[in-house]
Amino acid sequence: MVFYFKARPEAGDYTIFMGLDKYENEELIKYGFPEDIWFHVDKMSSAHVYVRLHKGQTIDHMSEGLLEDCAQLVKANSIQGNKVNNIDVVYTPWSNLKKTASMDVGQVGFHNSKMVRTVRVEKRINEIVNRLNKTKVERKPDLKAEREAVNAAERAERKQQLREKKRREELERLDKEKQAELRSYKGLMVAENMTSNKQIASGSKSLQELEEDFM
Repeated sequence: MVFYFKARPEAGDYTIFMGLDKYENEELIKYGFPEDIWFHVDKMSSAHVYVRLHKGQTIDHMSEGLLEDCAQLVKANSIQGNKVNNIDVVYTPWSNLKKTASMDVGQVGFHNSKMVRTVRVEKRINEIVNRLNKTKVERKPDLKAEREAVNAAERAERKQQLREKKRREELERLDKEKQAELRSYKGLMVAENMTSNKQIASGSKSLQELEEDFM
């Protein structure tokens, strides 16, 4: 089971989600999206919370309001973290999550620790947590199928872009050939390369002169 929440409207149309337990967390780790940002209470047990940004966005596009919603939801879903103040929440892009065979189910590490950010949460803000819980929806999604569908759509888009690129290149090639042909034709038509009728006449003998040659 995966729980879905809607972020505050002023932050934009964003979905925040988390797994029911470590097994769902494992699936979320495995089949995440490049736009997903992962959240967890630092040095404490907590839910794995994600927010899915819009295509093309990165962690730097997150507003303070969206960040606060995610951090409050993580704190509220940590048995230890929910009881104390001044906790740290770490967050990083899904692509930075590292999973090895030796790790327990739901456990995760990082490829690059420099890509991990920290936000301090002084206390639980019930107004935020209650608002998020009112938008809560439970679903049992096929995360693998969703990921494969996105992959297929991205492959189709890349193929279409490649076809368009080849088409543009072919049109550019034909246009260059046409322009070269026109320049060549214009070169033949330059006045200094042409012989006028007057020049032909001046360089030829008249009929009378030809007749005199035979006399």
